[in-house]
Amino acid sequence: MTNNVLNTVSVDVEFDKDHIWHPYTSMTNPIPCYPVDSADGCLISLQSGEQLVDGMSSWWACLFGYNVPELNQAATEQLHKMSHIMFGGLTHQPATNLAKKLVEITPEGLDKVFFSDSGSVAVEVAMKMALQYWQSLGHAKTKFVALKKGYHGDTFAAMSVTDPDGSMHELYQDFVAKNYFTKQPTIAFDQEWDDSEMLELTNLLEDKHNKIAALILEPIVQGAGGMHFYHPNYLKAARKLCDQYNVLLIADEIATGFGRTGKLFACEHAQITPDILCLGKAITGGYMSFAATLTTEKVANTISQGKAGVFMHGPTFMGNPLACAVANANLTLLMNSKWSVLVNSISKQLRQNLTICEQLSSVNKVRVLGAIGVVEMHQAVDMVTIQKQFVEAGVWIRPFGKLIYIMPPYIITSAQLKQLCTAIYDVCKRIN
Repeated sequence: MTNNVLNTVSVDVEFDKDHIWHPYTSMTNPIPCYPVDSADGCLISLQSGEQLVDGMSSWWACLFGYNVPELNQAATEQLHKMSHIMFGGLTHQPATNLAKKLVEITPEGLDKVFFSDSGSVAVEVAMKMALQYWQSLGHAKTKFVALKKGYHGDTFAAMSVTDPDGSMHELYQDFVAKNYFTKQPTIAFDQEWDDSEMLELTNLLEDKHNKIAALILEPIVQGAGGMHFYHPNYLKAARKLCDQYNVLLIADEIATGFGRTGKLFACEHAQITPDILCLGKAITGGYMSFAATLTTEKVANTISQGKAGVFMHGPTFMGNPLACAVANANLTLLMNSKWSVLVNSISKQLRQNLTICEQLSSVNKVRVLGAIGVVEMHQAVDMVTIQKQFVEAGVWIRPFGKLIYIMPPYIITSAQLKQLCTAIYDVCKRIN
């Protein structure tokens, strides 16, 4: 029976449906899952024989697609040395090499690196750093400010700074810490700036700064909260306000880091350095879960001189050498590639091929930034129906709510990208 479950596609699907809980999915009425046989480059091969052009980079992680020779080689070589070793009291070259790379390529001043095993944990680490920083200075600053429509992960501290109204975490609001929220930035990335945009955040910080440890935000792009692109001047002004009111700034670049917005890090659009920076998703090129939280010497030294004398966090798989080795290869590949040319080319084609969707009555607006293309509908889409239509069109796109968006791998060809955009237009055209 076990062999049949493992080897027969139909039984696999049924077992999966009955026993495996997928992300944000009902166990009593699950949406269909498509069995994957393999993936290579920008193509996902289903067990049923179809090949799908990947428009999602597997939730924004696979910068260079699948089955990347350089990353395969790095993983294979590291496996022959050690796949894991505890990071308490021990260190290794993959970790030190990776930390050096991150310090070199991130905004200036972020020179202390803490490794963890997922983006949500990177956010937890950042928030704990902020709390322990102020505790070390003897200040009772235990609250955070976050932006409405923001998203920072699924763990408890991360949920406490994710929009509490109508979000995927609304069910947990009675259990998470209560923090402050300020309005979503309203001025879009390419609109004219107005200083009045900062009034609500200014008033909040002026009134509550003695209680606030940090402002946490997704720089420039609010991802899961609506794929909203806001003006760089907001980020620049937020940095100044944090300095003025003695509040730390945490930049969650888990989705935006490593070139996705057209800059290596989204903070560069505003030419600012946060006090704490969260990285994840694309750091290993989608090969395994891994993350990093970077901070300044001032924050790190203050924590280290406080009551505990150490930063109180230490995941079992912290600094995993296999993940570090692959991340090193991925970042080398990124920095040696003409990533900005690739991203600019994708951006240009997305503008050309997606703008036509605005002619459709079902479409509210289209927006593009870097290698991110978003078609916002007037109404929420039927996930099951639209997913099936995309698969039939030979593409993998996973919408949510009113949003049909793509974040393709940087290596995608013009023909593959056109297939993605054409599929979006054709599917939107069917929606009344």
